[in-house]
Amino acid sequence: MMMGSTASKIKQVNVLKNPSSQLIATKYAKDVVDGRIIACKKVIQACERHLRDLKQQDIIEFPWVFDETIGHRPIVFVEKFCKPSKGSFNQLVLQPWQHFVLGSLFGWVHKDTRLRRFKEALIFVGRKNGKTTLISGAAIYGVSKDGENGADIPLLANSMKQARLLFDESKAMIKSSPALRKRFRPLRDAIHFDSTFSKIEPQASDSEKLDGLNTHIAIFDEIHEYKDYKLINVIKNSRQSREQPLLIYITTAGYQLDGPLVNYYEQGADVLNGDIVDDRTFYFLAELDDVSEFDKPEMWIKANPNLHVSIKLEDMIEDWEKAKRTPAERNDFITKRFNMFVNNNEQSFLDYSTLKRNNKEVDYALFKRAGAIGGFDLSDSEDFTSTCLEWANIETGEVITLSHTWIPQAKVDAENEKIDYYNMRDEGLLTIIPGQYVKKEYIFDWFVEQSKKYDIEKIMYDPAKAFGLVEMLNNYGFITEVVRQGYITLGPAIDDVKERFIDGNVVFNNNRLFRWYVNNVKLVEDRNRNKLPTKQGRYRKIDGFAAFLNAHVEVMKKFVVTHGDGNVGFISINDL
Repeated sequence: MMMGSTASKIKQVNVLKNPSSQLIATKYAKDVVDGRIIACKKVIQACERHLRDLKQQDIIEFPWVFDETIGHRPIVFVEKFCKPSKGSFNQLVLQPWQHFVLGSLFGWVHKDTRLRRFKEALIFVGRKNGKTTLISGAAIYGVSKDGENGADIPLLANSMKQARLLFDESKAMIKSSPALRKRFRPLRDAIHFDSTFSKIEPQASDSEKLDGLNTHIAIFDEIHEYKDYKLINVIKNSRQSREQPLLIYITTAGYQLDGPLVNYYEQGADVLNGDIVDDRTFYFLAELDDVSEFDKPEMWIKANPNLHVSIKLEDMIEDWEKAKRTPAERNDFITKRFNMFVNNNEQSFLDYSTLKRNNKEVDYALFKRAGAIGGFDLSDSEDFTSTCLEWANIETGEVITLSHTWIPQAKVDAENEKIDYYNMRDEGLLTIIPGQYVKKEYIFDWFVEQSKKYDIEKIMYDPAKAFGLVEMLNNYGFITEVVRQGYITLGPAIDDVKERFIDGNVVFNNNRLFRWYVNNVKLVEDRNRNKLPTKQGRYRKIDGFAAFLNAHVEVMKKFVVTHGDGNVGFISINDL
């Protein structure tokens, strides 16, 4: 994105050196679709969407039009007035992909009102691609050139330290430009544009001023770090009085695989695929398409559209050759530079793509007469407590699980994990219990209620902390069985359930709490290299997976067959 005194020393690929007054966004889209610019599948789809919408402009029912004049204004502004604060660069020259992003966000407008089409945007690119500089310039333009009074532009992040990175870059741009210094009043914690009583401010999830915002454009930096929607929801609710509000999420991939980023990313994939319709959200999702491209530097521009501009290919090759020898560094490079979702632990139980493969849904009522195996994990009574029922579908090789969790109100109030408790409660995924701990009676009552709907053959449990509950279950008439928490018992179950995940044969009806539990599991080895599950960190709970694994110790036996010769084997998909 940046060119200056050192630019002549860097090989330029797909670089716009002398932009004309004509907007480059459409030319970029055509070059990508025609294969003249290397891009990933999702960027190609975004460009196809742009070109397809251009053809619909004359259709009466299609309300949007691409106004090149309006779309080019922020580009001219950024290049003319916004000088980067870092590096030896004399000016900013936006690259074709950045013309496409800014041109689309500002240039697509309503035919009659000329107000912006897009209300939200997800810009998803690898590290070192000039995200901060691009968006800082866009913030300065938005606060001063949109012509709206009282326009707040919060620069948002999960922490104030991260939010200030964007803010400090915007402030540095203003201070380095004589023209901008005359119009703006940069202070320590706000940049004021007094002509319209507007301002740019850094904000974080714990900021005290969030409820008083009147958001015109909001910029969320690195939302891969967000665990919940609290900050996003506050900002969405603060834009109601604006005529053309815009929320921009700009980020690399990350490790919070059940946070807002993955949800928005998957929605974007559905929109670009044409599976759902959303005319008001813009997506630019730059990533490698396949693991086979890891050792193909010519493909790395897919995730790094600023390659050969703000990123030197030779340096990136050198960094990759070093990083790929160490598993943790390799995964971090894949996540941040190739912009692909992976777990940041060399012994993570499942990777992102495998977990997402298990997205089937069933009607649990179909299994009311099938034999269910129950499982529970009590953990600490002041913390998460989970149960499940699990069925084996011998015909398909699938296992079906119904999972539930309890959490005490005191734990919710502490907000240590910033988990979306109340929405998950409303979805029926967990129950919030009054007080400071989960009484065993709640788990007992759950199994009793489930036994009225399903045939529960047996309940499997970890004996730790289970005394009392087991007595209650046995007295009621349930059959219970201890699951010893060692490799001999859990090792085969771990191996079996992992194979079923790989085959896409674990059905949990897209219960996002259960998916979070599974995503938090990593494997640890004993001195004999036997692997057992544990959680990846203090706040990465696995209670729902532990209950499921206890049940699976018994469920997997249902797939065992005895052959005519007396030998015992396992039913596989190929046997069905």
